[in-house]
Order: sequence, then structure tokens, then C-alpha cells
Amino acid sequence: MLTREEYADARRLYGEGWSLSAIARFLGRDRKTVRSYLVGGRTPGVRISPQDPFEPFVPYCRQRLCDDPHLEATVLLKEITELGYRGRYSTLTRALRKRHLRPTCTQCRCITPDQDTGETSAAGNELRFTWLKLPDPPPRWGAGSQGHVLIGSLPSGRWRAALAENEDLPQVIEAIDLVLRRLGETGRYWRLDSLPAAHCHTNGMAKSELLRVARHYGASLGTGPLRPATLASPALDPLRPVRDFWWHTVRSDTRLYVAQESLDNFASWLDPRHPEPGSPDCSGDVTDGVQAAGNRSLELGLHPFPARIQVTRTITPQDLVPFRGNYYAVPSGLAGARVEVSWRLDQPHLSISATRGAVIARHAVAPRGADRIVSGPGHAITLERPHGRLRDDLKPCDGTNRLPPSPAALTHARVLRS
Repeated sequence: MLTREEYADARRLYGEGWSLSAIARFLGRDRKTVRSYLVGGRTPGVRISPQDPFEPFVPYCRQRLCDDPHLEATVLLKEITELGYRGRYSTLTRALRKRHLRPTCTQCRCITPDQDTGETSAAGNELRFTWLKLPDPPPRWGAGSQGHVLIGSLPSGRWRAALAENEDLPQVIEAIDLVLRRLGETGRYWRLDSLPAAHCHTNGMAKSELLRVARHYGASLGTGPLRPATLASPALDPLRPVRDFWWHTVRSDTRLYVAQESLDNFASWLDPRHPEPGSPDCSGDVTDGVQAAGNRSLELGLHPFPARIQVTRTITPQDLVPFRGNYYAVPSGLAGARVEVSWRLDQPHLSISATRGAVIARHAVAPRGADRIVSGPGHAITLERPHGRLRDDLKPCDGTNRLPPSPAALTHARVLRS
């Protein structure tokens, strides 16, 4: 850039007959720069910013990332290189960050890679899940020789628990949803302590599914032992009171929903704001009003993660199928037959099918452990689903499905090629 004084000298010398090369040597500037000023191509004192080679490709990249927020930068680089881009990978990623072109995925509430590892989590932002096994549960629960309780505890000392039927992954996912809804909030990071589905050494499917569950609720997943800071106060560990005190209050004839209500009241009674054990001014509805730093309030309207629970049952002589402390009617004449009960957590109806897959009944799901008999015509059975997107808002996004360029992106590509 030539200053106004240098430009005045260049004009004066050029009028005296100096050549462009001589003027450039005198001013210490490039000959092409001096010529561009003398012919009027540039304005003295005004610096021309270098042209950004990425600017023409911004509309295409913005459209592609709006269509597919999980599109890898390497795939995007390959596409725009075919359209004429000559920059490198690092230049592209820097331009994407500078212009904020990658939107947030509203389906999975995108989590950055450093959060997925769970290693950067702070102890104050963790929600700890612990799987507790208790001996000799009531026979009517159908849980076998051991009762299963999932406990979720926050660093503030608040905790809630949910009873589970077994250790299958869908049962664990349902227990996680029940715990979160009782807490009303979730930590930024989940720490899975002794959770059976979190330590699957066969194919890693369980851990991948739990990562999708954490993303569904807007959290990040971490596994392994807890940090010492979260275990600093033994009073904040709910395992001992649940195992050594509450479990002894459950009798052999206690119904499941009664035991769950008792466990909820017991957890509320032990909240940190409770004044003194046995104090007359304590309330079972007291909760900790101050959330731990980094905790997120849970939207209670959010649908549960769409895990599917499938169990096998035997039809009773009364043509009823027992499931979750209730009985569901089936057509007569099937007593003693084995059927499969299937229920997806985000749906209000369950299906009862024969072992070969034919659906024989469909009913609305009764409250767990209510000891109801659900009969009647049941819900209509649809053999074929309608075309189009059906409840896509409930389908969790795993970030692996790649989408081709949309018509709008192809329009931007044609502009670049022209």
C-alpha cells in the first residue's frame, strides 16, 4: 500500500519523466504496485484486504451442514474440492468455526467429542448411577432371586431410585428414565458405576446404546470408577441406607408399586435440606432447591428413550397375561400358551403376540404394579403403517446416517460450477 505522501512523490516523479522501475526503486516498492496506483487502479492510503478463497463456497457449506449437522469435514472438503476449492482441511475447519456454519443437531443435542469421552467431566457436574442388587425380593414381583434397584445421585446429595425387573438393557434404560423424572434434573455428565449394561465386553453394543440414551437426555457419558471428590462424604452415598434400612421395610407381600412409592418417600426424606432425622417439621416432598453447578433441568415433557421391552409370559386359566403387576386379557381358549409381551417406552400401548409373531391383542399400558385387569376390545391393530415420517421426532439421532446433497445444495453447486 502506498501512503498519500508516497503517491504524491510517485505522481511528481512520473510527471518529470521517471520510469516505473526507477520510481519503484526510489520508493522501495514493487513496480506493479506503483503502476496500479498511477493508472488509478488503487486508492492511496486504502489497504485492500486479501480475497478469502472460501467465501464463494459459504452458501453451499451452510446448506449441506443444515441438511446434515453430522457431516464430516473430510466429506465436505471432497465435495467442495470437486467444485473448485483449493484450500486444505485445516483451512476449511477453521473457516467453519469462524463463521459458525455447523448448526446444533436438535435430535441428539450434539455433544462435542471431548464431552463424549467423559474424561473432562468435573465432579460437580456428574450424575452417578449405581446398580444395587438386593436379596430375596417378593415373589409377586417376578424378579427371581434378586431385586434390582438403580440409584441416581447428584453431588448435592439428592438421589432417587427406581426398581427394575432384571438386568436387561431395556430395563436399565427404563430405570434411568424413571430416576431422571424423579430427580427433575440431570447432570452434564453421567458416571455409570457398576451398571451391568455399561460393562459389556462382548461386542460393545450396550455402551453404544447408553451413549445414545445420554445424548437423548442432553448429557454426556462416562464410565469407570468415580473420582475421589464424589466420594468425599459417606453421608452422600445412598447405597447403605437403601440396603441396610429401606430394604428391611419391604415385606414378602408388598406390591411393586407400593415398594416404589415407599422408596420415593424414603429418598425425599433423606434430601440434604431435611432438618434432622425424625424431626416433626420434615416433609416427604422436600427437595434441594439449589442445583449443582452445570446440572440441567429435565424437560418432563420429553418422551422417554424409545427402548423396547420384550418378555415372555404364560397365559393364565382366566385368559389373562401378567405383566408389570397387571393382567391383560387375550382371546379365550389360549390358557397355558406362551406369548410375548412387547412395549416401547415412548408408546401408550403394548402388544401381545404369539411365539411366531402374530399379534393377538393390544392394550393401553396400565400403571406399573396397579394390580388391574385390562380387558375389552383393546387398541386397534394396524397391519401396515402409513407412509411418510412417523414419530421421527422420537427417533434418537446416532450421527451415523449420511444424507446426500439436498436440492437446495445442488442449486448452490450448479452456481459454483457456472
